[in-house]
Amino acid sequence: MIQDVPEAPPAVHALTLTGVGRFAVFADLATIQREGGVARMRSLQVVEEDFTVGTTRYWGGWSWWRFDCEAGMADRLDFASVAVGGAEGPAMAEGQPAYEASPGGDAAELLAVGCGTVEPEVVAVTVDEAVRIGREAMGE
Repeated sequence: MIQDVPEAPPAVHALTLTGVGRFAVFADLATIQREGGVARMRSLQVVEEDFTVGTTRYWGGWSWWRFDCEAGMADRLDFASVAVGGAEGPAMAEGQPAYEASPGGDAAELLAVGCGTVEPEVVAVTVDEAVRIGREAMGE
């Protein structure tokens, strides 16, 4: 059974770019777990360069997601910031109910990868590679 409690992330990532807008969003293929019509995986959200809160600069953050593939529902389970250099902050529970993944939105693009309805291409295997690629894509 897929657990709600996130496990430790893999040592090596398999990141695919799923969307670019205000943020660049990557799905980590190495974390996908599927059971029946449910999938769970981790995503990386990359922020613009020089994103700073207080005196800390950030690359973005990680979130664990759970998807009901048949119903098209998405549930973002948590968020953990990633500071410049890769240090991860503590994971904070999201606390919101699952919602319908609207076509064209980040949740729908992640759901398609997590549920296996698209064939993703790995574009990065490290967070710093993903940050570089994501920021380049946001700048286009």
